[in-house]
Amino acid sequence: MNRMKLAFVCATVALAAPAAADTYPAKPVRIVVTAPPGATSDMLARVMAEQLGKALKVAFVVENRPGAGGNIAGEHVAKSSPDGYTLLLASVSSHAINPSLYTKMPYDPVKDFAPIIVLASNPNALVVSPASGIKSVADLVKAARAKPGELSFSSGGNGTSQHLAGELFKSMTGVQLMHVPYKGSSEALTAVMRNETTLMFPNIPNALALAKNGNVNLLAVTTRNRLSWLPDVPTLNESGLPGFEAVAWFGLVAPAGTPRSVVDTINAESAKVLARPDVQQQLIGQGFDIMSGSPEAFQAFLKAEIEKWRVVVKQSGATVN
Repeated sequence: MNRMKLAFVCATVALAAPAAADTYPAKPVRIVVTAPPGATSDMLARVMAEQLGKALKVAFVVENRPGAGGNIAGEHVAKSSPDGYTLLLASVSSHAINPSLYTKMPYDPVKDFAPIIVLASNPNALVVSPASGIKSVADLVKAARAKPGELSFSSGGNGTSQHLAGELFKSMTGVQLMHVPYKGSSEALTAVMRNETTLMFPNIPNALALAKNGNVNLLAVTTRNRLSWLPDVPTLNESGLPGFEAVAWFGLVAPAGTPRSVVDTINAESAKVLARPDVQQQLIGQGFDIMSGSPEAFQAFLKAEIEKWRVVVKQSGATVN
């Protein structure tokens, strides 16, 4: 009799799992973001949340859990129920840089997550405080060499692309700069505006408006080639640092063990959202490059990014306990 009861329970569970997946989503879905409100990733998350909510007829709610370069948000999602109702907007920091930068990680970026779709990327920019009097990359290098260790660069936190772009700059120029991490890019940019720090490598969307208003001086972008929509802004690659490249990217992931049917549903609907001309116009206007692709493509991309940034972190000598 006990064996019959056990068999009945197992059969019931087996039948219930596909049924639950077929009705997904049946309640609000959280998209956990590794940065505070107003950050680049937060902007992207809110666009996707709004559009996915309309497409799937349930609320997609953005939840900000900043700190530790994305590790706080990453750990929270990794330990959440693998049912598709808690997603993470993974970033180059949380899933590619941190594994090499932090001596201890609270999660494995590959084993603890189910990749869904890589959404978009955007470059970083090099900005300086107007009060610094620095007008070019050459001016910055000259000033840093004249005052070793006295100039500082801010970032949205340890492990962010802003942090590693600064470390890469130090490594390639041989200058000494003090890193000052903040809880988010908005605070870090404010520090530059107030001349509390000299420079920063923010994501483009956070830098453009401030540069247009004269709050910061925009010196260069971190892509290999000039951006078509910012043709007058040089690259660091052409400003005496050949090979310099630092681009942030963002994608949706779920806890490992999330049903493949759920992953496929979010992937398909996200791809449809990203293919819409109005959404593309909105994101491109905010400085994003659309990416998209399958879960398998995202997995392969992630592994390549982990290796790429492992080399950069090792060369920089940066580490966070």
